[in-house]
Parts: sequence; structure tokens; C-alpha cells
Amino acid sequence: MASVTDLYPTRGTREAAVPRRDPVVWPSGSGAPAPGPVGAAGLADYERDGFLTMDELITPEEVAALRAELDRLIGDPAVRADERAVVEPHSQDVRSVFEVHRISEVFAELVRDPRIVGRARQILGSDVYVHQSRVNVKPGFGAAGFYWHSDFETWHAEDGLPRMRTVSVSIALTENLPTNGSLMIMPGSHRTFLGCAGVTPRDNYKRSLRMQEAGTPSDTALAGLAEQHGIRLFTGPAGSATWFDCNCMHGSGDNITPFARSNVFIVFNSVENTATTPFAAPAPRPEFIGARDFTPVR
Repeated sequence: MASVTDLYPTRGTREAAVPRRDPVVWPSGSGAPAPGPVGAAGLADYERDGFLTMDELITPEEVAALRAELDRLIGDPAVRADERAVVEPHSQDVRSVFEVHRISEVFAELVRDPRIVGRARQILGSDVYVHQSRVNVKPGFGAAGFYWHSDFETWHAEDGLPRMRTVSVSIALTENLPTNGSLMIMPGSHRTFLGCAGVTPRDNYKRSLRMQEAGTPSDTALAGLAEQHGIRLFTGPAGSATWFDCNCMHGSGDNITPFARSNVFIVFNSVENTATTPFAAPAPRPEFIGARDFTPVR
């Protein structure tokens, strides 16, 4: 495989911040903005903040169908035993199920929905494929959170994504409350890449899917970013959605309430930004976490 210049060094001897070297909203091949369902004001907000929210991306009826399918998946012993399922170490509840668009036709239809994939194509200025999909389940009474991180740092270091040309959408399948471990993002943090210190252990994904360690920013760096950008908490009813750039610094707290929080999470990557050799890991992560099938979503 041909070598690719590393624009975003990470996992070295020291932590280092560098300015973003890629667009946030990518132009199409013609150089003009790509057409799509997001208006000019929405794209400007996404450019500035790194995220875009919608109160109702999908209908209550669609939410109900997705919730039923989620319940079926996490209740299926075969899914639970599959390596694509991540189980909470203490409660033994299912925390995440990866590659849901491949194991469930219901979630595959969601990925192909023009309301979903159309926005991804517009933001990334090209055809897209699914780099990762999963359902995240935060049952009540102690489901663990996800510590602060940039997804791109991990996808660059461990999957080999060369450029920041990837967008995620988190769609709420239950109400996201201020108290049940909802998503937090530092607005504007997507414009700075924070290269983390340390090395990537072999098969790091087996631990990081439960608790992130490699690729975790220092307290000093996080305090500086929070001082500069602030922190936005995302709440909303089932069916609401947050689109966010791959380099946003984000995380979520534990859910110690009785109210479960479940979301479907889809990562779209440009077909012009396909994965290469990992930039800071011994080997690529398994394909159910970082896809190597770059077939465009149709």
C-alpha cells in the first residue's frame, strides 16, 4: 500500500496541538458546495461549531420500530455472544452493538434513508460509505460514560483514516435528558487537532470499547479547550439527532438515573478518504469497528 503523509501526528512522546488542515464542510468535485437538505444557515453553524442539531430527524413511528429492533438485538443470545457486542463489566448489560447496519435490515434501511445519507454527502462533498455503525445503550443505574476524546484521533491512529472528512450522526431512540449521560461537545474544538501522548497497545480496541485510555487527552489540554470553547450538552426527545464533525472533542457522563438512554450512531466517511495503514497502531482494528469495505451507500 502506498505511503500517505501524516498530517496529524499522534501517540508520540508528548501531547501536541496543531491547527486543522482540512475543510469542515467540503466542496463537491466541481468546487461548488454540494447540494442537499441542509440550508446555508445550517451549514454555516456546522462550519463554526462542528455540529448541527435537529429536533425531529425521524418520526415517532420510526423510533418505535427502531426501539423494537434494538430490544430484539440486545435480547438475542447470539448477538450478545458475538464480538460485535460490548458488555458492561459490572452489570453485564449490553453497552453497544457494532455493525448494526450489517446484522439488521431495519438499521440498514436507516443508513440508506435520504434524510440520513443525503446530509452526510452534502457535508463531505462526495459519495460516502459507512465507516462504523453501532447502537449505544445506557441502561439506568450505573451505565458508564465515554471519556473526552476526538473520534478522528482514534480513527486516524488505529484505523488509518488520513483526513478529517468524516461525519457522525447520533439519533436518539430514547429521550436524552440533562441527567442520563447525554452527549457533550466543546463547540469549535474541531478546528484544533490534539495529538495525544503514549503508544497504542496491540488489540487496544478490546479495552478501549469499554474504557478509553490510549488517545485520551491530558487534564491540562481538556481544561484549556473547555476554557476556550465551553461545553454544550445535547438533550432532546426520541427522534432528535446531532450531526458532528469527526474532530469534535466530546464525551458523556455515567447514567445513574433510572432512565435509560439509547442512541443509534452512524459514521459516514468520504469515498475519497478511505482507510490506509494505521498511523499509530500495530495493526488495523477489526472491520466491524473500522470498515475496509468502501462501497458507497446507495
